[in-house]
Amino acid sequence: MASEQSESPKITSHSLKIAGVVALVIAILVVVSGFMRRAADDSRLNQWTAAQAIPSVTVFQPSAGDTANVLVLPGRLEAFYRAPIYARVSGYLKQWYTDIGARVKAGQVLGIIETPDLDQQLEQSKADLATARANMSLAETTAKRWQTMLKSDSVSQQAVDEKNGDLAARQTMVNAAAANVERLQALSSFKRIVAPFDGVVTSRDTDIGALIDAGGGRGPQLFTVSDIHRLRVYVSVPQDEAAAIEPGMIADLTVPGHSDGTFTAVVESTSGAVDVESGTLLVQLSLDDRSGKLMPGDFATVRLKLPGGSNSIRLPASALIFRSAGLQVATVGEGDRVNLRAITIKHDLGHWVEVDSGVTASDNVIDSPPDALSEGDEVHVVKAAAEVQSMTSQGTEREK
Repeated sequence: MASEQSESPKITSHSLKIAGVVALVIAILVVVSGFMRRAADDSRLNQWTAAQAIPSVTVFQPSAGDTANVLVLPGRLEAFYRAPIYARVSGYLKQWYTDIGARVKAGQVLGIIETPDLDQQLEQSKADLATARANMSLAETTAKRWQTMLKSDSVSQQAVDEKNGDLAARQTMVNAAAANVERLQALSSFKRIVAPFDGVVTSRDTDIGALIDAGGGRGPQLFTVSDIHRLRVYVSVPQDEAAAIEPGMIADLTVPGHSDGTFTAVVESTSGAVDVESGTLLVQLSLDDRSGKLMPGDFATVRLKLPGGSNSIRLPASALIFRSAGLQVATVGEGDRVNLRAITIKHDLGHWVEVDSGVTASDNVIDSPPDALSEGDEVHVVKAAAEVQSMTSQGTEREK
C-alpha cells in the first residue's frame, strides 16, 4: 500500500513536464505564426503601396496638321464711308429734317442754319461791289475823255497815264469786291446742311435753336451720315501669323445677336506695318451687306482660313511640360515607361499647338502629365482619351 502511494507523485511530475513542454512548443508556434502573418501582411501592404505609387495616365495619339487651320480673332465693323458733318457757318439751327436711322440721298437737306450776321455781310459786300463798279465806270469815262484830249495836246501823257492807272485800280477793286460777294454767297450756301452721299443718318447732335459755331472739324458734329451697303472689317493679326495674310483671302464672320448664320468677308489690304505697341498687323476686310442686317460698330468673331503645314503634329496644350530643360511632352514606351521628348512649337493655337519636331503621329502622348513625372518612371495607362483623339483629327481654330 505504501509503495503505490510513492509512485503516484512521480507520474504526476512527469506529466506536468510533458505538458509544460507541449505548452511551450504551442506558444512558440503561435508566436512564429504571428510573425509570419505580420510579415505576409507587410509584404502585401508594400506591394499595394508600390502599385498605388504608379501614376495612372491618359494617352492619345497626335494627328498630323495637314488640314486648313482657322485663325479666330475679334474684329470690329465700320461703315464703308462715314462722314461727320460740321457747320461751315455760324448761327442758330432753324430746322432739322432727318433724325437718326433715316435713309438719305446725296444732296438731301438735313437741316437749315439761320445766319443773320452772314446775311448782313453778304448784303454789305453786294453794296461794296456796286460802289466799286460805279467808281470803275467813272474812272473808265474819265480815262477815255483824257485820251481824247491827248490827241489835241490839251493834256500831258503823264496825266493820261495816271487816269489809265486809276481805271486799272478801279477794275481790281471791282474784282476783289465781286470775289468777296462770291465767297459770302458760297458760305451762305452752307446754311443748308446736306448729305454728302447716299446712306443712313447715324447721329444727330443738335436741335432747333441751338447755337452753331463754324468749327471747321474741331467742334461737335451736327450729323453723321454712314454708307452701310458695304462694311469694313478691321482685325489685328498677331505678328507670327502676319506673313500668311494676303489680299483675296476669305474669312467667315459671326456677330453676336445674329444667330441666323455667318457672313463672308474678303481681305482687301493690310497696314503694311506691325504696330510697335500691340505687335499686330492691322488687316482690312470688306463685307457686302445690302440686306442691312449688320450695323457699324458691331463686334464680330472673324475666322481667317490659313493653310496648314503638312509636316506638323497637333497636340493639346494640356500635354505640354514646362521645365528648366525646355518645353517637353511625355510619351509612354515599352514596359509602360515614360520617355520625355523635347519639342519645338510651330504654331501656338491657344488650346492647341502645332509642333514640327519631337513627336510623331504614332507616339502615345500623355495628356495632363503629373508634375513629378520623370524619365523612366513606370505608369499605368487607364484609357485612351477618345475625345482628345477625335478633336486632334479635326481642323483647328486658332484663338488669339
